[in-house]
Amino acid sequence: MTAISHPLTLGSAVQGLAYGALGLPLAFLALPLYVSLPNHYATQYGLPLAGIGTLLLASRAADAMADPWIGTRIDRCFARKTPPVMGLAWVSALLLALSFALIFEPPWPASLMWPGLALALILAHLAFSTLSTLHQAWGARLGGDERGRSRVVAWREGLGLGGVLLASVLTASVAPRVTSLVLAVLLGIALLLLARAPEPGPDRQGDQHTDIGLPWRNPRFARLLSLFMLNGIASAVPATLVVFFINDRLQSPQHTPLLLGAYFLAAGLSVPFWSKLVPRLGLPRLWLTGMAIAVTAFVGTLGLQAGQTGLFALICMASGIALGADLIAPAALLTGVIQQGGDAHGAEGAYAGWWNAAAKLNLALAAGATLPLLSWAGYSPSDRSAGSLQALSLAYVLLPCILKTMTIALLMRWQHLLTTPNPLEPEPCA
Repeated sequence: MTAISHPLTLGSAVQGLAYGALGLPLAFLALPLYVSLPNHYATQYGLPLAGIGTLLLASRAADAMADPWIGTRIDRCFARKTPPVMGLAWVSALLLALSFALIFEPPWPASLMWPGLALALILAHLAFSTLSTLHQAWGARLGGDERGRSRVVAWREGLGLGGVLLASVLTASVAPRVTSLVLAVLLGIALLLLARAPEPGPDRQGDQHTDIGLPWRNPRFARLLSLFMLNGIASAVPATLVVFFINDRLQSPQHTPLLLGAYFLAAGLSVPFWSKLVPRLGLPRLWLTGMAIAVTAFVGTLGLQAGQTGLFALICMASGIALGADLIAPAALLTGVIQQGGDAHGAEGAYAGWWNAAAKLNLALAAGATLPLLSWAGYSPSDRSAGSLQALSLAYVLLPCILKTMTIALLMRWQHLLTTPNPLEPEPCA
């Protein structure tokens, strides 16, 4: 591999596109897999929400446990080139496209719906984990200063938002088999582009850093990961419930693609804006600003009534703008934490593995806890009684706002510890 210093800062938009393109299909499948799946199986196949939530919790938790191990294997691929990084990516993409098709067009009979869905979910999660961890480790190995790191993340996450936007339109307007075909094509194009992307420099440490526990010896990582998880759960809860909220609270299911599209379009358009603010604000203050906007906007959702889709669209756009900061700041801070950890070079996959495990646990906790609790509180899809809608609104709005406010308080306390040049400080992470 040829070392390229700050490639996306000194290089061209073509280089940025080549690296970031894989973010599009990975994000494309995330929306149907994590947001649409509960509603799809509840309405199309009559599976109970509590059971779906439990299955999602179990499958995502099992997947999250594998992520750190996947990360260390990817570090070895970068160091030894065996198996080839791109070969691993192609095999994972093929498995991902196949399992996605099986999930949304199950060929098995109704009597095998639960085990069939569980197996397909596990395969999809493992393939997705491998591709996403490889992609993140690749970007982290490119390095750079705060601005350079934020540009790497902006290309990856900005194109990812384009994938989510495309998925929000297609999943509501075409048959599942068309969505599966589009995903397969997007994965193929993205990997062809990645093969031409700026490559990380050679691993100076060889195969030394494959210790799965290495990231936890960096106190900054523990702090940053706790912030990421707390904020991630705050985002995952409304992502899990948004379709139910639109269908039953707003009673506007026909506007679901438009509302989701407004949210992700606003986020995508805001990414370049947030990226340009990095030199002025710094990454911690950028993240604080985004979360403050999100809480301020989202509180307004609590008083919405049926038919108020226009107001909800404005809230979606404001929340989407805030999401742009959420996408850039934590991931760019992670690359900085890796660089500041003196023994972390060559272990970017291990860091990315633990990071992805946390992201999936966020989604698992949101679905696995919120859906059964809602069912216990008396809510079920299409139930528009006062008690049912009140339970839905409280879970959708108040819980995320409380969690984000807690994240803001902790980040204000720790922000200087995430960016100081001293690699490791002896004080505890609490």
